[in-house]
Amino acid sequence: MTEFTTWDILRNLLLATRWTLLLSLVSFIGGSVVGLCLLWLRISPRAALRRLAKGYIELFQGTPLLMQLFIAFFGLGLFGIDVPAWLAAGVALVLWSAAFLAEIWRGCVEAIAKGQWEASASLGMGRLQQMRYVILPQALKIAIPPTVGFSVQVIKGTALTSIIGFVELSKAGTIVTNATFQPFTVYGLVALIYFALCWPLSKSSQILERKLNVAHRNH
Repeated sequence: MTEFTTWDILRNLLLATRWTLLLSLVSFIGGSVVGLCLLWLRISPRAALRRLAKGYIELFQGTPLLMQLFIAFFGLGLFGIDVPAWLAAGVALVLWSAAFLAEIWRGCVEAIAKGQWEASASLGMGRLQQMRYVILPQALKIAIPPTVGFSVQVIKGTALTSIIGFVELSKAGTIVTNATFQPFTVYGLVALIYFALCWPLSKSSQILERKLNVAHRNH
């Protein structure tokens, strides 16, 4: 029987961590792009577009991510379409992330005083120009801490993709445990790796939030 050292276990887990990081990055970047589109619809002067974006956000925030993963992976399979686990995981996490990011950013945009909208409109700016040159630069400062904080949820959310067969850190932990029969060592290392990924982001979010509050009080 092959003996597995702690280093052997850690090496295999670190190899799987690459996929966790890649999926997190794809989900966050893709979610940001879709989230910006949702934000634009959410603050649109047209009620129909606002309702459309609100419906999307409520759907994805109001249903479990696990269910969304199942639908992305097995749903198209009902029509005879074979969906790879990595594609289903990426699509589900992008759409899920977009709903939360759009709502985070909407709150930041609405935190900007209405006088800023009125002042920029008096200068003859269109809505797109108002957003680009006046509103978004100010909202960005407010949005950075919660956005960085949400990235932690994206990383932890990737663990659920193991249920559809995507081999990321959590799934690798199960595979290595079955091979080594050392669950305490394996899952202890898995927890440490997740902590090493998430703690710096959580700390950065707290630091940025404190700096923002200090800057706001100084004004």
